[in-house]
Formats: sequence, structure tokens, C-alpha cells
Amino acid sequence: MTTVGYGSAPNDAIEHIEVPSNLPSLPQTVPGVSMLATRQWRRAEMAAPAVRFVRDVLREKRFDLVVANDARVLALAHAVAQGAPVWADLHEWAPEERTHVLSWRLLVAPFMRHLCARYLPLCAATSTVCEPIAELYDRDFGVHPVVVRNAGPWQSLEPSPIDDDRVRLVHSGGAVGGRNLEAMIDAVAALDERFTLDLYLLPANDGGAYLRKLTSRAAGIDRIVFHPPVAPSDLPATLNDYDVGVFWIPPTHTNARLTLPNKFFDYVQARLAVAVGPTVEMQRLVEHHGLGIVADGFTVEQCVASLASLTANEVRGFKSAAHSATHDLSFESDAQVIRSLVRASLSTEGA
Repeated sequence: MTTVGYGSAPNDAIEHIEVPSNLPSLPQTVPGVSMLATRQWRRAEMAAPAVRFVRDVLREKRFDLVVANDARVLALAHAVAQGAPVWADLHEWAPEERTHVLSWRLLVAPFMRHLCARYLPLCAATSTVCEPIAELYDRDFGVHPVVVRNAGPWQSLEPSPIDDDRVRLVHSGGAVGGRNLEAMIDAVAALDERFTLDLYLLPANDGGAYLRKLTSRAAGIDRIVFHPPVAPSDLPATLNDYDVGVFWIPPTHTNARLTLPNKFFDYVQARLAVAVGPTVEMQRLVEHHGLGIVADGFTVEQCVASLASLTANEVRGFKSAAHSATHDLSFESDAQVIRSLVRASLSTEGA
């Protein structure tokens, strides 16, 4: 297995091509931006510096299957494949990946639509993280991806004991604007002394500026503690010390409205209760498995209201339900989907 990407080699890679961190994966050069602005999308397909680098490095190599990890590398994947099957692994609804950013909405979103329209029908397989997003790809591009969720491996853990006089909230993830992290801080400030909040946040690409704003916002609230980020493989065991995993992300765009992030599955594997807003897929799973509470909306007041009357016995019940759901909500549940997808792709190649 050959892997290509930013950063060091992942586990199990036989060969790894590390893309230099200074090479962007979109055509963010003067010629590239000009191509996007003038709708020269065919020319823009190979204009990103990282794309050109990878194409040149892999020019002489041959593969049995090529996995395109996100829509922006669809053209590159087909070029590298040289006729071999391509699996498009679409983590989000690509046309609206960053539509909250004006330049992305004006220049990149139409390019993403071009890539999807041209290359998805040519793929041997497609996948995405939830059924509503699969339906969007079907509606706009005529392909219906199989669902492979962002679930991690099953963890051998037990629900941690409950303190009747304390509700230990926790959140893990990136310190990225637009995720309503301020609401967590403001909600805990408004809740009674039973509630604490621990945050395991990875600084964003802004040099940590947003994380510093959050830290300042929580200054003086001794019930809120910031911790260094934890490696993904260690997260469930770390989070297991807490009671409730929280994530109230407002539906500012399609991907936020339909998000089913890996942190949700981390909370379940950690045997935590889950507190979310009315986010479509997270709400569905919380209610189906009895995992926790769903706020009526995403304001601080609505988040506070969803937690304020929470009892220790309710938290115990939610944590027990999470424990029962860990096998269904683990990667092992999706692994067979991936095996079937790969087998089908390779048999297509043989045909």
C-alpha cells in the first residue's frame, strides 16, 4: 500500500509519499486563481502545486486501485490510476465544504462541482459519511455513494462511575471557528456549580488565535479547563473519565447541518452520554440508541435548558446505553462495507 499526503507515514503504509507542507492542494497561485475566476476548470484540475508534485512523483508507478481522499483530488486520482479503478471517498458534501468563506464560495465551489460532475461517474466506487449526503451526490451527480462512517475502532472500556454532585462535560476536536465552541463556555458559566467542562482542542491553522480567544473567554471560570490535544487512538480512554460529550454545531451550511463527526463516535466508545443540538444525523443516532439529550436549538439558552435538569441517574442510563451501542457504532461495523467495496472495484477492473 502506497500512501500520499501531508505529514509522516501512517501505520501499515508500505511506501509513503510526503507532500511538502508548503504546497497547497487547491490552485492557490496567481495562474490558478485566474483559471478559477475565468471558469477554466479543465486547466485548473492539475494546477494546484500539491497536485502537480504528486502527479510527477507517481508518473511511473502503477496501481491496482486508487483511493481519492476527497473531491479535490479526483482529477489527480484518475490521472495516477491510468485506467485502474478509482474509489472516491467523499467525507463531506464537496460543493459546500467551505462556503462560509466568500472566496471559496465564489471560486472553489464551482470547481468542486466540475470535478464531481466530470469524475464521479467514472469512479468504480464512491463512499461518504451518512445517507443524507449520499442522497445529495445522487441528486446532483447521479451517483449514490455507500455509507462509511467516521467511526473509530471498538474500545474495551466500561462506563466510569458517576458523582451524584457533579456532571463532567467534555469536548474534543479542532479549535475552529463556526463550531459554536463559545456556546459551551457560556453555557457552563450559566449552569450551576455541578457542571464542569474540559476541552481537548487542537489549534487550527490560524496559529492558535481562535483557541486563545476561547481561553480568554473562559478566564476566571474555574470549572472550565483546557488540555493539550490527545492522539486520536488515545481519545476514548482519555474521555472515559468524563460523563457527557458535548457538540452543539449550528447549521450554518449543509455540511454542518448533516455532520456526523468522528468525535461523536469517540464519545460513544468512551461510554459517555451525548449532548447535541438538533443536527440531523447526530440527533437520529442519539434518539435511536438513547444516548443522551438533544437541545431544541443552538443558542446558549437552549443548550443550558437541555442540561440544567439532568440528573445523575439519567447520566448513568445514557452512559449505559452508549456502552450497549459501542459495537454498532464502531469501525468494525463499517469494515465489511469497505471490504465489499474494494472487492467489487477490483472485480470491475478484471472484467
